[in-house]
Amino acid sequence: MLMFAERLKPGDEIRVIAPSMSMSILKEKQVEIAEERLRRLGFTVTYGKNAFIQNEFFSSSIGERIADLHEAFSDPNVKGILTAIGGYNSNQLLKFIDYELIRNNPKVFCGFGDITALTAAIHKKTGLITYSGPHFSSFGMKHGFDYTFTSFLDAVTNDAPYEVSPSAEWSDDPWYFDQDKRNFIKQDSYLVLQEGEAEGKLIGGNLSTLNLLQGTEFMPSLQDAVLFLEDDEESHPQSFERALQSLLHMPDAGNVRALLIGRFQKDSHMTEEALRKIIFSKEELKGIPIIANVNIGHTSPMATIPLGAKATISAFGNDTEIMIWQKK
Repeated sequence: MLMFAERLKPGDEIRVIAPSMSMSILKEKQVEIAEERLRRLGFTVTYGKNAFIQNEFFSSSIGERIADLHEAFSDPNVKGILTAIGGYNSNQLLKFIDYELIRNNPKVFCGFGDITALTAAIHKKTGLITYSGPHFSSFGMKHGFDYTFTSFLDAVTNDAPYEVSPSAEWSDDPWYFDQDKRNFIKQDSYLVLQEGEAEGKLIGGNLSTLNLLQGTEFMPSLQDAVLFLEDDEESHPQSFERALQSLLHMPDAGNVRALLIGRFQKDSHMTEEALRKIIFSKEELKGIPIIANVNIGHTSPMATIPLGAKATISAFGNDTEIMIWQKK
């Protein structure tokens, strides 16, 4: 049974936790900008007790991360939870999470990349709509954040349907190293790889992380899914192809209704030609709309996507429409 958390509103407390990498790796100025941006909207920002602890893996212990996760969901003053940043190890937490606690205290929970292990597992185990969207660290971006901010608010502050339309420009520069040295590239439209229309339930996130859940009790069903996938610069054409094929081997993958692919980072060396060849080689994907270069994932800006919510997809020529329907 699907559950929506209460919408965020001014005055609400947002708890920042670090279930993957530690907050200690973030620059102080980046944290200040993120705090101020959220506080200008009337939100109160607090931090998990263990969010700044760091071990040899730039993370903290499973127990420390679980404690912060459980405390955030159990605290009645907390209305939304943002992950500090991604990393590699959030799947360590899955069998230690009290899913009944989360089911009884539904809250907005948002992050991307490695956090896919948590957003997907929590949705599967509880029915809670979770969000693939910005980390708290993302809110520390000085320039080019408007699209990301607007989409986040569309997703978590009201029930109205909203569109994931192409941003006017995009960037893949390491903004967290030099906030004032940015390179933005013009964008007119998404890339339609296969035309069509579809309707289904949004399921997905970071592809390599999602695949870690295969064969476990934490993997969401792909039945009638609008599948959205992204990966980072560590993914190149060969690794993306085999990871996608592995996902398509899931027993219910034959019932995927549409595929949305996030824009690849430059260091992945994915080309449009390579992506087309990969997609067209998959018999499992015949006859469904497929849109690439979508504003999801590790380039900026990014849209916020609610796992489990309904989406309608239309893709013809250069015209696309990705509508998300959030009504309870």
